[in-house]
Amino acid sequence: MSNSNPIGLFDSGVGGTSIWKEVHSLLPNENTIYLADSKNAPYGQKSKEEIIHLSKKNTEYLLNQNAKLIIVACNTATTNAINELRATYHVPFIGIEPAIKPAALHSKTHTIGILATKGTLNSELFHENVKKYHNIKIIEQIGFGLVELIENGDLNSNKTTQLLQDYLLPMVEQNIDYLVLGCTHYPYLIPQIKKIIPSHIKIIDSGEAVAKQTKKILEEKNISNTESNDTTYHKFYINNSPDAMQDLIGKQYKITQKEF
Repeated sequence: MSNSNPIGLFDSGVGGTSIWKEVHSLLPNENTIYLADSKNAPYGQKSKEEIIHLSKKNTEYLLNQNAKLIIVACNTATTNAINELRATYHVPFIGIEPAIKPAALHSKTHTIGILATKGTLNSELFHENVKKYHNIKIIEQIGFGLVELIENGDLNSNKTTQLLQDYLLPMVEQNIDYLVLGCTHYPYLIPQIKKIIPSHIKIIDSGEAVAKQTKKILEEKNISNTESNDTTYHKFYINNSPDAMQDLIGKQYKITQKEF
């Protein structure tokens, strides 16, 4: 394997680009391939078997593109499929889990909120994580409909605002001081969220932590790309309309629409 081989990332759509941005910012020399499985979004409403099947399909596509490491840039796919992926394929995997730990450790009110998909909140991995923090009140809320709105580019629509108010205000009333975003799509809603919740409530997502973990694993495996970033490439593939994704990542990047 060459150190210039790309880092592969996949998500149930455009949300994982929030992770890609953090990885690219921390590791500008690394080549990347991003797979947006928007046709099958959201994963959060699917069965565990379906999520594993889709995650394997995406992994195999990225391995065929010579990915040296794969970031499962989707909370639902991580919590339901990453153990199966690690058991099946001989490549390092980095997963995304809701960042409960920093919120639980720093909460002054001992009450935190988690906004995530049904697939993440119902997973065994999530429940194992939550058990560690029995002294913290964790308010879970499924973000029904939010992924679909983000996939359609409706970040600032009235419907998005209404859903966020319905989901977040009950948490505020229960005195949360941390809000954990448990879906990689949701960081794109932070400007909206900040208009709804009081400023003292801290919002946490997993992007920066994932980028740091990626750097650590690349260094441990001795597979970091040390070549000049003059030759760096970033490939984006989507199996649905690329419009919303183009708005999120910027016009300077080419997105290829194709079946996979």
